[in-house]
Amino acid sequence: MVQRPRPQRLGHVVLNVRDLKASVRFYTEIVGLEVSDHIEDQMAFLRCGNDHHDLALAQIAPGDPQHAATYVPGRPGLEHFAYQLGSLAEIEDAARYLQAQGIDIVRGIGKHGPGENLFLVFKDPDGNYCEFYAEMVQITPAQPYTPRVWKNDLAAFDQWHFDRFVVPPPEWGPRRAQDTKGEDSDDPKR
Repeated sequence: MVQRPRPQRLGHVVLNVRDLKASVRFYTEIVGLEVSDHIEDQMAFLRCGNDHHDLALAQIAPGDPQHAATYVPGRPGLEHFAYQLGSLAEIEDAARYLQAQGIDIVRGIGKHGPGENLFLVFKDPDGNYCEFYAEMVQITPAQPYTPRVWKNDLAAFDQWHFDRFVVPPPEWGPRRAQDTKGEDSDDPKR
């Protein structure tokens, strides 16, 4: 019998934002975070400690029906929040446990480009996305890091190219060429 996961700590939060540049300015100049990486003009990864990111910001497309909406108490306002596990083996065990409990897994198991963290995303009873992650890049004076801009492609989303996913790859995410035969592979909804 697979045991339930044992998270080590709350790790990071990802927010959907209307103006990525303005949000990055706010969280760096006002809150005091540092930028670790960007995925083109779609995401920014920020930190206040040693983890590659404590906060990630995801651009809402200007034409999206939710673009003009603002947060109000009582409505979900974030993309996901994440709890740290100790290893890939623990994430694999967590996936089996979630499946045995009938929990809806959204994406993963994968390995992101920015931060290089492993991920498994699933839904809580209210439909909020919760993530188990492990092995995030650590940034310290002894291990400095130079921020980079990642291309918005499969390597940024999943360096393992969906090979370890326990659910079908997301419709909205980058797709492998073999999955898009006859489709426009530049379609941003893919």
